[in-house]
Amino acid sequence: MGFGWTDGFQTPVQTSHLFRGLSQPRCSNMEAVGDVAAAAPDDYIENMPSSSGYANDGRMGSGALSHQDHQIGMADRTNHKMIKISDKLIGVFMVDKPTPTDWRKLLAFSREWDNIRPHFFKRCRERADAEPNPEMKHSLLRLCRKLKEIDEDVQRHNELFEVVKSTPSEKIGAVIAKRRKDFTVEFFNHLYYVAESYQDDPDKQKELAQLGNDCVDALQAHDDMSGSLEALNAAEFKLKDILNSPSVDAACRKIDDLAEKKELDSALVLMLSKAWSAAKGTDITKSEAKDIMFHLYMTAVANLQRQMPKDIRILKHLIMIEDPEERLSALNDAFTPGPELQGENVDTLYTSPEVLHTWASAIVDAYYSSREGTLLGQARDLMNPKIIKRVEEIVKTIKDKYL
Repeated sequence: MGFGWTDGFQTPVQTSHLFRGLSQPRCSNMEAVGDVAAAAPDDYIENMPSSSGYANDGRMGSGALSHQDHQIGMADRTNHKMIKISDKLIGVFMVDKPTPTDWRKLLAFSREWDNIRPHFFKRCRERADAEPNPEMKHSLLRLCRKLKEIDEDVQRHNELFEVVKSTPSEKIGAVIAKRRKDFTVEFFNHLYYVAESYQDDPDKQKELAQLGNDCVDALQAHDDMSGSLEALNAAEFKLKDILNSPSVDAACRKIDDLAEKKELDSALVLMLSKAWSAAKGTDITKSEAKDIMFHLYMTAVANLQRQMPKDIRILKHLIMIEDPEERLSALNDAFTPGPELQGENVDTLYTSPEVLHTWASAIVDAYYSSREGTLLGQARDLMNPKIIKRVEEIVKTIKDKYL
């Protein structure tokens, strides 16, 4: 089989599963490409005049060809066929001017490109060398160079594809740990195109789709782990800087500065909490040490809370209220405009029923559609069945009484 082509591709998105439900391929508007290898049948040279002027009909004269002559004849036949295929491809690329993405799809779909490759690039150079028109010569050389770059990319993707294909799904994570930089969007696009190319073999297509999903799952797990480690390392560096401050006030100012720069995160607060807990659990005679760690911890927590969108803070406060009447009173306060004050222990904030209803509904929707990743990080701790039930009650109350 030669080049096959379909359109109707849907480019994968990095943060989602790329292979859920492969689309049914449709006929391409680039029908000129078609089955290029099939366009030059194996016996086409037999219908062409030979160098002696007689048709190559396979009938031999009295002098039978030797085995070596036969091999040479076969090589010539293959060479002529590849020249014809290469010329047809060059014509398509020069006239239709497909995009680099189209080229990648072509190479992924082809079962014969490995055989065609050396002949194609050789033919491009031969035609460029023989071309008297400078503009056409430049176009041929440019085509050869660009397609070679894409071909090298595709070969790298194919090599990685063979590696993951021969690796048990539970060990793909180890491959990713060693070769994370190779698992690019282009690689997943290539894997998607290869899976699409098996339109006549649903089982093979399903197998490749599952392989793609296994790679995505392992990649996300690896990146999550790496991100967590990087966050912890950064938090440790910040904590050391805070603890090396000449005074408590200087340490608190550093925490405030981190919050102002949006660099105060939950990892640092967690480390401060552990440091405070460690101080409490020791026989430290100076109670000041414990008090200092507690003060730093509370300063960080307060700053982290203030980084949270005010509607999430209001919603968290409402969730903590169990009595429905008291919660309704708190809702009235939240919807009553006034000055917004932020103190050490109490914040006075207000919002509108429409905005709070939007936030609460988004959290409920995300919970039921398993899209926690789309929420702000500060809202993820609301994704709990008991809390969601309380949020649903708040959504209903706002809708019934305020909208």
